[in-house]
Amino acid sequence: MAEIRATLRLQFHREFTLDDALPWLDYFSRLGISHLYASPLLAAQPGSMHGYDSVDPTRISEELGGEPALRRLVAGLRQNGMGLIVDTVANHMRIGDANPWWQDVLEWGLDSPYAHFFDIRWHSDNPLLDQQVLLPCLGEDYIDEVTSGRICLDYDNASARFLLRYGEQRFPVCPSSYGMILCHTECPELLALAPRFVELHHHPLGRHLAQALCREAAAPLADSGRLTTLLASYHEDWHSLHRLIEQQHYRLANWRVAADDINWRRFFDINELVGLRAEHPDVFQASHAYLLQLMDEGLIDGLRIDHVDGLADPRGYCRRLWRATRGAPVYVEKILGPDEALPADWKVQGTTGYDFMNQVSQLLHDARGEPLLRHLWLEVSGRQDGFAEEVRQARKHVLASLFAGDVEGLAQQLWHIARFTLASRDIPLGSIRRALFQLLAAFPVYRTYADALGRSEQDEHFFSQALEQAQQHLEPGDQRTLGWLDRMLGGEALRSQPPGPMRQLRKLALDRFQQLTPPIAAKSLEDTACYRSAAALGRNDVGFDPQTLGGDTDAFHLACLKRLRNFPRAMLATATHDHKRGEDCRARLAVLSERAGWFAERAWSWWKLAAPLRQHIARGPAPSGGDELILYQCLLGSWPLELDTDDAEGLREYHRRIEQWQRKAIREAKLDSDWSAPNEAYERVCGEFLAGILLADDGATLRRSIAEAARSLMPVGALNGLTQCVLRNTTPGVPDLYQGCELWDFSLVDPDNRHIPDFASLETTLDGPPDWPALLRDWRTGRIKQALLAWALGLRKRWPALFAAGDYLPLEARGEHAAQVAAFVRSHAGQHLLVVVPRCVAGLLGDSSLPQVPPARWTDTRLHLPSSLAAIRWNGLAGPLEPHNGEPRLAELLGETPVNLLISGGER
Repeated sequence: MAEIRATLRLQFHREFTLDDALPWLDYFSRLGISHLYASPLLAAQPGSMHGYDSVDPTRISEELGGEPALRRLVAGLRQNGMGLIVDTVANHMRIGDANPWWQDVLEWGLDSPYAHFFDIRWHSDNPLLDQQVLLPCLGEDYIDEVTSGRICLDYDNASARFLLRYGEQRFPVCPSSYGMILCHTECPELLALAPRFVELHHHPLGRHLAQALCREAAAPLADSGRLTTLLASYHEDWHSLHRLIEQQHYRLANWRVAADDINWRRFFDINELVGLRAEHPDVFQASHAYLLQLMDEGLIDGLRIDHVDGLADPRGYCRRLWRATRGAPVYVEKILGPDEALPADWKVQGTTGYDFMNQVSQLLHDARGEPLLRHLWLEVSGRQDGFAEEVRQARKHVLASLFAGDVEGLAQQLWHIARFTLASRDIPLGSIRRALFQLLAAFPVYRTYADALGRSEQDEHFFSQALEQAQQHLEPGDQRTLGWLDRMLGGEALRSQPPGPMRQLRKLALDRFQQLTPPIAAKSLEDTACYRSAAALGRNDVGFDPQTLGGDTDAFHLACLKRLRNFPRAMLATATHDHKRGEDCRARLAVLSERAGWFAERAWSWWKLAAPLRQHIARGPAPSGGDELILYQCLLGSWPLELDTDDAEGLREYHRRIEQWQRKAIREAKLDSDWSAPNEAYERVCGEFLAGILLADDGATLRRSIAEAARSLMPVGALNGLTQCVLRNTTPGVPDLYQGCELWDFSLVDPDNRHIPDFASLETTLDGPPDWPALLRDWRTGRIKQALLAWALGLRKRWPALFAAGDYLPLEARGEHAAQVAAFVRSHAGQHLLVVVPRCVAGLLGDSSLPQVPPARWTDTRLHLPSSLAAIRWNGLAGPLEPHNGEPRLAELLGETPVNLLISGGER
């Protein structure tokens, strides 16, 4: 297997299949990619555009071309010396009639061999849910749907099975209840079969006998007139239909009850995605056997594990996978909080790179602009709380709404545990609810990983933070309960409890707690607070820490050194299928931290110009101050490079994109609208406001002012983008390129960032040796970014050991603008690479129209090379570096190119 040098993420779906990637493999290879990094390929819900809604892990999706197409793709990759990494979903599956395992569970309940595959709470004190699966799939209340005839009994001739039909959804009817159905016919053959179907419920082999009985019933049911009469009797008598539904292993319910009553673990709050119990060896084997077979055959070289924190035992899962794949590369999608490190004993290559995205974003932001930007946000939005409090309020909101049922289920589990021992049996359920709620509201990271041995030092640190904050919101009695929760949820090692039912109950509660905190974190931070609070919109993205606006070179270098020491082959990403803003959109928005005063002046002037477009509704001004300031930032960051305010067609296309983003942003914030209860009046007024800015004559002055401001940010934003590109491809780790980001990427949140790239155009622009002066002059085309990417990846291909195993030496900059340079040297076996990039240089660019600092403006700024490197001859992007005394000047290093990569020995 080839060493993973650089990956390219591709999003496969029915409109871009595995065969559709074949024509571009030569281009990917010339670009310097070593491995394609594919979105999930296993069979997903028909029509899926992302693949994360898997329905069958035993085959490649037919919509993608099936296994034959995979084999063709891999053959093409091998011809180009490339490999394949595949995204896989171990945490959940899509429910519905396309999922045979799920349908079997609905049909047979606890008698299904797949009943333990899914994370279902089968036993409940609620008689409506005991040994039943809640299906919150109805548009209205059950009584309305069943009496209106929208729930119907049907029969499938192909499978010889009865089923319930609701719209396009199909639910199996358990054969043991077929007797109730057949009693409504006058056919002797069917009447004779009825009691035999009833007996299935008590027969130890009932599940196996059912198939033969269904075949016997198929012949008399083939009479269309008889079948029509039978089904019509149920259509006309909803009471009979209701009695039949009551006999099933599931309960049909209004979708709105899910948050409170759900009795199975979902992926986040999505009612269509059910949690898998991959911690069970047989579930792991069944859900991974096919992928492992493909890996054994050499078709797949590595795996990316989606949402690893959703698993009950991420460490155990990853180590099991490491053994099963005989040490193949595995990457985990893991969001790391501030000061959090990926556990070192998981046997994985590292994360998929959200942490690097955050680090390089901090480097590009100027911390000196933070006070003014936060003051502007407070004045315009009127939201007094800082980001940390916004997160806490968002957590309380999602706990009380989206995850109310999950929290209640865990509280009930903990209460049952409390009643088992004398020391805790007097703890009231209400106290457990209150203490658990505040603990979850205060949790500072996605999750902890406590096991039978208790918590690690890192886990103890984060749990203690949550306890300290939760105590501030609890009465003394509930504080004592919080102390008990601390012990039950990992503070007291499970192995201190003798083996038996109590130990098992405690383990289940611990697993449930640790699987519950990640979706709460994601929905409250990424999908709520990041849309409520945006002093610096470029810092609000997946895996980021918006509480910290800017960083410095020392912090960036320290992060690189830690990665080199602990996970030298971790992925480095700056754009993903999940990002909220494209990498160059964020790079441009970072400039606002350097020009905070300038931005504040313009924001207030736009506020005044927008007065005729703003409307007043029952809630007050619309849009709200916060939504309006977020919109201005979005427009500044994403305004297309060539869009003129007189280009009506271009403005309409841009408006379509921003309108889609705006609706999602407003609903995600959950302040004035929500996905579950959209405020159409508010959304309509906000949409009219946006249209007024981008399309109406009344907004022309405002439109021109915003466009002019965006254009003034473009050159330095592009330079930030080049810096970002260089760092991703030269620091310790494996660079990951997201599809189409070879050129400038000003995309917004999905689906805007999931369009099929124009690979034909991209292949055309990668043509011949780079002419850096010409590329710099034509920087708006994005070809300079693509050329820089190809150059860096070419170095990785030529000297793989330098990047895979090379040291990382941060360099000191000296002189007037030392803080505005990031530089380091990678070294291995006598080979060296010197990397020099600018940061926070808006003031140095001034009004330049090029994304390059004029050389003279670097004044006396220089790098200090250690004596071991002082005498080396360097060759950079534009040629050899003139001899120096160990302190090359930035005016020389960055005199002809915006950034520089210099290789030792005069080689190119």
